[in-house]
Amino acid sequence: MSEAVKKAPKRKSVLSREAMYNIIRAPIITEKATLLGERNQVVFRVAIDTTKPEIKAAVEGLFGVKVTGVNTLVAKGKTKRFRGRPGVRSDVKKAYVTLADGQSIDLTTGLA
Repeated sequence: MSEAVKKAPKRKSVLSREAMYNIIRAPIITEKATLLGERNQVVFRVAIDTTKPEIKAAVEGLFGVKVTGVNTLVAKGKTKRFRGRPGVRSDVKKAYVTLADGQSIDLTTGLA
């Protein structure tokens, strides 16, 4: 009765261009992010529910670069006052993407 359960081989999911744009929301251009550019890293604001493999596939698909690693963090929204009433900013997910040696992304030019 004990049969070996076969695992399905890992498949790269094919993302449409629209899905890639939904994953990668915007580049983060701050002083810290600019300094990370010297270490072949780029910082993006990404959708809150995306995974690291999805982020890697989206960056490779949109920018045509080789990604060696992705680190993510969720910055919790602050409690602030809006027009005298308390409110909460939305949570933001950031992705620190490490590129292969010799690769770079020029964020000053637009995507076609």
